[in-house]
Amino acid sequence: MSALQYGILVVEDDFRIADIHRAFIEQSAGFYVVGMARNGSEAKALMAQHAASIQLILLDAYLPDVEGLELLWAIRRDYVHVDIVMVTAAREVETISEALRGGVFDYLIKPIEAARMTQMLTRFRREREALANRAEMNQDELDHVLARLQPGESARAKSQTQSQARSQALPKGIDRLTLRRVIDALAAAPDSLTAMQMARTMGASRSTARRYLEFLVAEQAVSAELGYGDVGRPERRYRLLEAAHKWLESL
Repeated sequence: MSALQYGILVVEDDFRIADIHRAFIEQSAGFYVVGMARNGSEAKALMAQHAASIQLILLDAYLPDVEGLELLWAIRRDYVHVDIVMVTAAREVETISEALRGGVFDYLIKPIEAARMTQMLTRFRREREALANRAEMNQDELDHVLARLQPGESARAKSQTQSQARSQALPKGIDRLTLRRVIDALAAAPDSLTAMQMARTMGASRSTARRYLEFLVAEQAVSAELGYGDVGRPERRYRLLEAAHKWLESL
């Protein structure tokens, strides 16, 4: 990898969300995935093995063997060169406050918009490149590097960021034509669909249908809910949201 490539470790116990993160990172210029960890133990092992190649960690707050914040402080203590972004459904102010005190680079609340992820990665790359090979900075230079989009700034800036993100190529394994088929199938369905039902409609495998459905959930074009099948087993069901067609047309 060239000096302009930044390695990312994804720490996420839900393999579907982790795969979406990986696909997004792989189509983002300047970034690549060093490893995927499903729990704290795997994350620590990967850090010990690949610390020199990892510059950024996407960290979930809910892990099966350790609290995300506990892992955050451990990484902060042992790997000072690494930046951490919390990517989690945790909305509690106490959790957010502790993460900020822990020096997180950013805090992204699930479900995450592609534009927001793009904004974070762009800012990370800009700051890293600006600080590389610099012995010192004056205040104006530092203020420019650390610039943030303030709440009072125009919605136009946010809209431009979203438009730029959506104009980029879709992640690997996701194509526009199949997305249209999935959205049309959901629109025509009288009720929510499971991944298996979508697979039959598409004439594709269940894993392919689920990959597209989970991608649309992450993009907030589709909602997911837990239902129960004929034998009483829980199953994930998907329902189209009103903004789905408008979202697809904006790509």
